[in-house]
Amino acid sequence: MILFRDIYHLATMNDAGERLTNVNVLIDGPRIADVGPGIAAPEGSRIVDCSSMLMIPGMVNLHHHFYQTLQRNIPPAQNRKLFDWLTTLYDIWANLSPDAIRASTRLACAELLLTGCTMTSDQMYVFPSEAGTDLIDIEVEAAAGLGIRFHPTRGSMSRGRSQGGLPPDVVVQTADEILRDSERLIDAYHDPEPFAMTRIALSPCSPFSVDADLMRDTAELARDRGVLLHTHLAETEDENEFCLKEYGVRPVGLMESLDWLGDDVWFAHCVHLEENELDLLAGTGTGVSHCPTSNMRLSSGVARVPEMLERGAKVGLGVDGSASNDSSDMLGELRICLLAHLLTWGPRAITADEIARMATRGGADVLGRPEIGTIAPGMAADLALFDMSRIGYAGALTDPLAAIMYAGFDHRASYTVVNGEIVVEEGRLVRASEEEIAADGNEASRRMLEDAGVDTSWMRSA
Repeated sequence: MILFRDIYHLATMNDAGERLTNVNVLIDGPRIADVGPGIAAPEGSRIVDCSSMLMIPGMVNLHHHFYQTLQRNIPPAQNRKLFDWLTTLYDIWANLSPDAIRASTRLACAELLLTGCTMTSDQMYVFPSEAGTDLIDIEVEAAAGLGIRFHPTRGSMSRGRSQGGLPPDVVVQTADEILRDSERLIDAYHDPEPFAMTRIALSPCSPFSVDADLMRDTAELARDRGVLLHTHLAETEDENEFCLKEYGVRPVGLMESLDWLGDDVWFAHCVHLEENELDLLAGTGTGVSHCPTSNMRLSSGVARVPEMLERGAKVGLGVDGSASNDSSDMLGELRICLLAHLLTWGPRAITADEIARMATRGGADVLGRPEIGTIAPGMAADLALFDMSRIGYAGALTDPLAAIMYAGFDHRASYTVVNGEIVVEEGRLVRASEEEIAADGNEASRRMLEDAGVDTSWMRSA
């Protein structure tokens, strides 16, 4: 057992939005056993002094592409919109290898854990023909090694350049290959039980990278096997134009026609939506992963999240791939989200409390995890703690929860707890060396870039 004692400020994320102070949290195995003042530590318990700590439920990352941590800040991909950005990077991603997948997964998961994220999804949809078929297996093993709760999604692309798509043919697969491997991964890794550490979802990349038949077949398979569905949607105006030209409807209308709406579906981005489309997502319980940093980085726009929340839509946050965000900083994503909406929609558009809820309970709701996202007895012991005595929070403590978004310059969590295990302690990973993870990531990145003919002279001199 672990007793977190004398917590300075605790944001429960319960229905009432309750905040507590000078309380204890006792965890027993994967569950929270008790919350309140004066809770005693059973004999043999570990005790953590939290007298300067803010505790929140562990944050949930709804959208990522782990492999992209190896292509951050690539000069040829800077200052480009989505489609041009993709065509630039696909030729680099064609050099993905099992070693690169392992290094990038460890790098992404380490950054997420260090910034208070306890559960993450990942959309892996690039499968170079020479890299083998077990890339998601490698991700599952690497994520488990670091101790993060993981929802990998089996991505797919079937429309290569020879069929009018954006990616080179070497990284796309046939529908039969995709569906067969999807079934294999569900059989191997999907755990439907509460407190599961690994669940599988299925995720064709986007309406412009697969055909309608594969979207339908994937939805049928997912519902037959009881797993969730995920894809990019309405990220740019270019995508809207593509869907209108190819299918005669906008992206949300296409998803409706393919039976891709419902509480077992979540979409990444949803930047360019009309009023009726906002209503449709909310009314069907379809989830949204808001990715504000990526949307700004690629000049895609700002999603109408305040209006989604007003309608009762399920909305959470995603850092997106590190080639369009350049970081897996989960707490940093909350700050960007807050500032983006205050700038775009006005000073009363959204509150820090609403964003914190999106990042915790909101994400858990999207992924169908009712046992996660709230600090209460019986809930999952997924927690993030931030030391509010740091200099960056001085003068900001009239609202400690808002302070981690409005103030501070170091987004590291002091403690991150997943499934009852401390995996970040005093701001450092417990299970792995950060220096080793960074060195492996740099080496894997250098090899991929050199194979693609990208200048790496600065990397060699670093």
